[in-house]
Amino acid sequence: MEPLPAMNSTVSSRRHFLQLGLGAALASALPLAASARTHPPRSLATTRSGRISGRIENGVHIFKGVPYGADTGGRRFQPALPETPWRGVRETAAFGASAPQAGDADGQPIAEDCLFLNIFTPALRDGGKRPVLFYIHGGGFNNGSGSHPLYDGGNLCRRGDVVVVTVNHRLNAFGYLYLAELGSDALADSGNLGQLDLIQALQWVREHAHEFGGDAGNVTVFGQSGGGAKIATLMAMPQAEGLFHKAMTMSGQQVTAAGPRAATQRAELFLQALDLKPGQADALRTLPVQRLLQATKARDPSRVENSALYFGPVLDSRSLPRHPFYPDAPAQSARIPMIIGNTRDETRAFLGGDPANFELGWEQLPARLREQQYVDLSPEVVIAEYRRLYPHYTPSEVFFAATTAGRSWRGAIIEAEERARQGPLTWVYQLDWGRTVDEKRRAFHTLDIPLVFDNIAAEGSKTGTGTAARRMAERMSQALLALARNGHPNHAGIPEWKPYSLPARETLVFDDDTRLVDDPRGGERRLYERVPFVQRGTL
Repeated sequence: MEPLPAMNSTVSSRRHFLQLGLGAALASALPLAASARTHPPRSLATTRSGRISGRIENGVHIFKGVPYGADTGGRRFQPALPETPWRGVRETAAFGASAPQAGDADGQPIAEDCLFLNIFTPALRDGGKRPVLFYIHGGGFNNGSGSHPLYDGGNLCRRGDVVVVTVNHRLNAFGYLYLAELGSDALADSGNLGQLDLIQALQWVREHAHEFGGDAGNVTVFGQSGGGAKIATLMAMPQAEGLFHKAMTMSGQQVTAAGPRAATQRAELFLQALDLKPGQADALRTLPVQRLLQATKARDPSRVENSALYFGPVLDSRSLPRHPFYPDAPAQSARIPMIIGNTRDETRAFLGGDPANFELGWEQLPARLREQQYVDLSPEVVIAEYRRLYPHYTPSEVFFAATTAGRSWRGAIIEAEERARQGPLTWVYQLDWGRTVDEKRRAFHTLDIPLVFDNIAAEGSKTGTGTAARRMAERMSQALLALARNGHPNHAGIPEWKPYSLPARETLVFDDDTRLVDDPRGGERRLYERVPFVQRGTL
């Protein structure tokens, strides 16, 4: 699984407008028409810790930066406490801080005080019992937030009469650095804090769903890339059982977690990058944020590929007692209806940033593939098989197809197979549609986000806003809404989507000609079955 590639994350003028809004008193003093142009109407809700004031935009009540946990700075590498209550009415017109991370943070400041939710709902306190859609962002386990414009829940609310929630949580070393074997007992849960934050957020949603017109007994988690991996991990965490009832993962899988030995070795490398010894792990709790972020860039020697230290879920025998999808799918989640999907050309998103990858020759391909395929299989063997399967492919097409299959797609197939062995509650898709504003990228990693959110016109979308894009957004967003409302993704706009089964491997291919296909890319699947699956970060 690859991190979410960098996107254009400048703060939109609409967001800036909200942050600079005047008070309600001034708005009430203006003529009605002028007030409506200057300020969206206020919306008031009550939480366990105090009242909050949001906005109503195009019929949707929006609350941004709602705290679900306390500032984690004072409890670094420990489970979060509940949020601190406040007096009066808390304004929630602006997003909360993103978790500490290197690089862009979706246009938001970063801080250890980062446990915030954003809520989009058609109504408050009306007993509507609407499905709740809880989105978990991508960016691997290292970057991202719930604040990107592509994750705006307004269109889903209006299309499906649902409640949409997006979330921030701890990332990278702050959320997944395993210190249980190097520090005091207070650090015993450090390797899975990002996951525990998500569980705390889901508990907050269960407690407050009624206030926002939602049904606490009908929560669907969905997420892309790292978000999908986090969902796969939650499905194996006992503390998450019962907090969500349906799931959709998009280009994000987590078959295995890091073992405690491997995670400890990475922690030692992290300490070494900070000139600390293994016995000094507790000193990390007071170091400046930026020093810790700099240390996350240390090279991870467990992979042939040149990459920074891996941070992700850890098989700690506490909050995560088993691998997410190995040796089988977790029994606790067997009755949860689930969609598992990928895009056809995942790696064109991030490996396509190098123009040379679009101009490869056969003589250059083996070396490039060896650097990027993430599979311990001879590049010459891989190339020969792809040339047999797809004799019309160019060297660059082989490169992108093989790197895609060897990464997240392979994990998706494994998860789908294990789920199929549990019963007929899994639906698999492949997004082939790729008529985007950058056609060289085709159906690249992250393309399904604006389609599922019905946000093709949002900042950062590469779908364009033509008829084909609108049609694809309707098909994919309605599939998510159908899953949330009915427990299956079928709706009038697509052919009958049958559950994934063995050996048929039914897969809905989203394209201009959306169709159900048995075992698409079966030849590639059989190729990679020759070697054991090893998730990045497990060794």
